[in-house]
Amino acid sequence: MRKPVVDYREFRLSKLNDPRFSHLLLLLGWVGYFLLYFLTEFFIPAERCTPVHCILDDWIPFCEVFIIPYVGWYLLIVVSLLYFALYNVENFKRLQTFIIVTQVVAIAIYILFPTRQDLRPTEFARDNLFTDIIKHLYAVDTNTGVCPSLHCAYSIGIASVWLKEKEASRWVKWAVVVFCALVCVSTTFVKQHSAVDFFAALPVCLLAEWIACGSWWREKLKVKKIA
Repeated sequence: MRKPVVDYREFRLSKLNDPRFSHLLLLLGWVGYFLLYFLTEFFIPAERCTPVHCILDDWIPFCEVFIIPYVGWYLLIVVSLLYFALYNVENFKRLQTFIIVTQVVAIAIYILFPTRQDLRPTEFARDNLFTDIIKHLYAVDTNTGVCPSLHCAYSIGIASVWLKEKEASRWVKWAVVVFCALVCVSTTFVKQHSAVDFFAALPVCLLAEWIACGSWWREKLKVKKIA
């Protein structure tokens, strides 16, 4: 078993500014995000939101089995951050910075240009475990604040950072990439997002990649020039 690069057994809140643990301060971005998320949910009613829709949405059928990657996304975030916190602090910083950038941009857009989608089915053709999960999801997660999709943005960031992980095998990297692609697709098949939300996430991801991983790309380009 690989040895963690940081011994978190010595961690205390009083040591957050210690260079060994200071990267964990980036996790505070989640606190700010959830606070702003709930404020936008509370203060921006659906009536003020612009519906998002494109012709692709009409071609994509509802398919409840895609709730598996959609919900699996939450576990993917936790596992990825935990892995990098244990074994590659630089990649932890890259991923969490990527996430923070997408959160800040998305929340700003949700406030300045609030959106919603009206794609959710009112009834289901089948009644099974997957549709039960989707019913619960619809009940706890409103159809507002959808464009750009953070499900897609985080997934692209996770795939990007895993592809930069030297210790991960080729199979692990591509398994992550395929799963992240399924997550992006799942957002439209479970009717949580319009296809527009995915495309809107792409420029946000480019900005996040430049901020979070710019030094990695510059180093890679420098090595290529020398070679």
